[in-house]
Amino acid sequence: MDNNQITTLPGFDLEKQTQQSQLVRALPVKEQPAYRAIYCAEACTTTELLAAVIRGPDQIEIASDLSARFGDIHGIAAANDVELKETRGIGAARAAAIKAAFELGRRLNQPPPSLRSIQSPDEAAAILMPRMQHLEREEFVVLLLNTRNHLIGEPIVVYRGSLNSSLIRIGEVLRPAVRSNAAAVIIAHNHPSGVCDPSPEDVAVTRSIVESGRLLDIQILDHLIIGRGCYVSLKSKGLGF
Repeated sequence: MDNNQITTLPGFDLEKQTQQSQLVRALPVKEQPAYRAIYCAEACTTTELLAAVIRGPDQIEIASDLSARFGDIHGIAAANDVELKETRGIGAARAAAIKAAFELGRRLNQPPPSLRSIQSPDEAAAILMPRMQHLEREEFVVLLLNTRNHLIGEPIVVYRGSLNSSLIRIGEVLRPAVRSNAAAVIIAHNHPSGVCDPSPEDVAVTRSIVESGRLLDIQILDHLIIGRGCYVSLKSKGLGF
């Protein structure tokens, strides 16, 4: 084989790749996304931060495409890996990096479990909304609390899929509380539609769990329905309690 011959994969545009690489390198160091993300992250645009996560010679172009396609940071966070990979230049590794960055940000925004105390629906929603409002499927979770309303560990997912009172086994919902000797629980589920209005089914499930909790001496403090940027407290509305 001629050592001067360059072999490329089908569909690979070497000239364009070289131009993109030169474009990033041509930027002054202090204007490159990676540098700005380290030394002035708070001043970066969403596109610049995405570019720093994506990396590579085409990082700026891909980050701009993502922002244009999904609208804003919330739209990108809500996208699944398949949707991300439909964007030109996003493969499995880059999709994983983007999803990991959002998950790290969510976790950093949560105080350590030992310091979390829930005294109101707003405080419970602040914990649950970042992890639940963008889910594509329904999840039913339980927050365990001690006698001082301090959280015991992380939220526990007890069901995934459509919420149906005929399918939910109350024992499965309350089992984590029994095992952990929790004094109280807050239950919650999300509506993938983004609308957080409670349905008759939601109220029926709540009523069954509250009644079973009384028999086990476990207080059900609330049932939250999580939507896109909103939540509803069934306890505050007197539904099922």
